[in-house]
Amino acid sequence: MEDIEELIAPPLDHSRPRKRVVPRKFNSCIKQDLPIADSIIPGTQSVFVKTWGCSHNNSDSEYMAGLLATYGYRITDDALSADLWLLNSCTVKTPSEDGLRNSIASAEKLGKKIVVAGCISQGAPDTKFIAGLSVVGTHQIDRVVEVVEETLKGNSVRLFGQKRIGKRKLGGASLHLPKIRKNPLIEIIAINTGCLNQCTYCKTKHARGELGSYPIDEIVQRGEQCFAEGVREVWMTSEDTGAYGRDIGVSLPELLYRFVDIIPEGCMLRLGMTNPPYILDHLEDMAVILSHPRVYSFLHLPIQAASDSVLYEMRREYTCEEFCHVVDFLRKKVPGITIATDIICGFPTETEEDFNETLSLIEHYKFPSLFINQFFPRPGTPAARMKRIPADQVKKRTKQANTIFQSQFPYNDKIGEVQTVLVTELASDGVHYVGHNKFYDQVLVPKKERYLGNTLNVKITEAGKHFMKCCVLDEGSKMSVPSSYSNPNQLRYSGTKKLVQRLLLERNITRPIFLILIAGITIQFLYIVYRANYKD
Repeated sequence: MEDIEELIAPPLDHSRPRKRVVPRKFNSCIKQDLPIADSIIPGTQSVFVKTWGCSHNNSDSEYMAGLLATYGYRITDDALSADLWLLNSCTVKTPSEDGLRNSIASAEKLGKKIVVAGCISQGAPDTKFIAGLSVVGTHQIDRVVEVVEETLKGNSVRLFGQKRIGKRKLGGASLHLPKIRKNPLIEIIAINTGCLNQCTYCKTKHARGELGSYPIDEIVQRGEQCFAEGVREVWMTSEDTGAYGRDIGVSLPELLYRFVDIIPEGCMLRLGMTNPPYILDHLEDMAVILSHPRVYSFLHLPIQAASDSVLYEMRREYTCEEFCHVVDFLRKKVPGITIATDIICGFPTETEEDFNETLSLIEHYKFPSLFINQFFPRPGTPAARMKRIPADQVKKRTKQANTIFQSQFPYNDKIGEVQTVLVTELASDGVHYVGHNKFYDQVLVPKKERYLGNTLNVKITEAGKHFMKCCVLDEGSKMSVPSSYSNPNQLRYSGTKKLVQRLLLERNITRPIFLILIAGITIQFLYIVYRANYKD
């Protein structure tokens, strides 16, 4: 049996008056002390989920929210009313760690129960500000219900460890767990966890560990499921998508060739970050895949520094020339492709001459998307033990890089073009929707609800630094929404159809009645067991 709802009869009719039912009177002088329960009844508590960091972390939060909702907990965006805060942390940068620290302090001040998940708690479980708090490890997200239940009882629980078959590390918890998507039109699929690198500045390795890939069949099945549920866009993510499969004897192109066959018309795939060493082996195949009409011609390829000596000290395992070869090859084979990259300003061994090489690279390639980061020494990493460059010099270099980047306007020559965009989300200004063209450029379209989840043919009328605006020429392929998801809010739920979803959303049954139904099913089951074992 896949769905508990199969045991539920149609909603009871509560419209008839019950004249014989009268409230029982209690002696007001007797103090009614509530007993302390041995367990927590799910559905009577609410959980606030906050996430820092990458799309992999966001996917983990969606899975944990789905598991909690399946069990009966109410997921809320209202932090003040929540009984428990589930904080999914990121260890990449110091500001993210500061954000977690501040959120813990706020939750404690408000008297909230706290569960910490993510890379900080996994990679540095002895961190002082999470001492005594419950923790869910990055490989243990499928056990979040246990941790939340025990935490609400007042206990502190810590679950770490990796999932393995023999000595081989697995990708993590099953991809088929229930999920509550933050964006109902976008599914994030983590194809692997961990990486093969040993970057001297990176703390994520301490949390996610060595490479662990999911089988191709499991990823494809997850994709088929989410498209059937009405998803329009899939993001494949991991700490390094290019390394996918090297631990299980397959490759990224093998996965992608399988996956593109299941993408319906009007839907798109976006490939996540890959490091240069692992994409070099598959350039021809990647050019074919990124040219596919249902795959965004977009690749996030971090360089971090253009100086080979700095790359060596970072242990990045490639040269600037190899990075440039990847970019040049893909730009030639996939005309118009968007290459996004990252740089780190102020790595401890970086000289002015080294940094000037990075500036020259930015000027030459004019990347439409560039993530500029100051070096942050992460505790426990080799780079944290290196002598640091003065902070004012790091800020100066960051400003120099940003000045060059902000002076480049890659979309000015797009004005007047006719493009096809897939509309998937609300823009940050609140008055537009965001569509993406084949190259994953951001195109702002008028905020009309019928546009969401559909492709539009548009004409570009205005260009900014990070976006384009348009007028809609016609509504291209309009995707039909599955009947079971006629309510847009229901698109958020994925995996096992939850009793919470069906009863509370479709049948408009209140939570107390839901709990009564669950109790009735439990009592009936126990009675059957009793009769089977103790009948005369």
